Amino acid sequence: MNAEIASEIEKLAAEVLAACRKRGVMLTTAESCTGGLIAGALTAIAGSSDVMERGFVTYSNEAKIGMLRVPAEIIAGRGAVSEEVARAMAEGAVRNSNAQIGIACTGIAGPGNSSGGGSAAKPVGLVHIAVAMVQEDTLHAEMHYGDIGRAEVREATVRDALKMALRMLGA
Repeated sequence: MNAEIASEIEKLAAEVLAACRKRGVMLTTAESCTGGLIAGALTAIAGSSDVMERGFVTYSNEAKIGMLRVPAEIIAGRGAVSEEVARAMAEGAVRNSNAQIGIACTGIAGPGNSSGGGSAAKPVGLVHIAVAMVQEDTLHAEMHYGDIGRAEVREATVRDALKMALRMLGA
């Protein structure tokens, strides 16, 4: 990871944890394309256990359905990489944990290839991020990072997900 990006992610993660402490809320993550990197960024900070409740890595559709209770018909109708699934993941993470705020992402990190690495409709670099919080409207962002590299898409997703969480927390 680029040192500048790593430093920015560490700073954002610390700010998210501080904002959760200030609001008195616990945090959960539901990650697909990042494979746990958001939770990893948060838990890399000493003392995060007072805020970080759990993380769901739901890479497969079956995991999204089983662990987060994302309705199978949403995945079948809209695809795993969609606004609807990202929102359902974030909301499901909150419902299926003891947390009050959930950060979720689903996307296509790449590289593009014939084995499912993107299409014309859903290209490499397309990521949907959602943040749900009890008694708040769920936030969503559709990101188009482009085919900048698998690691770079994942890092950008972590950074932008943490920024969205800060926005939800009013920080």
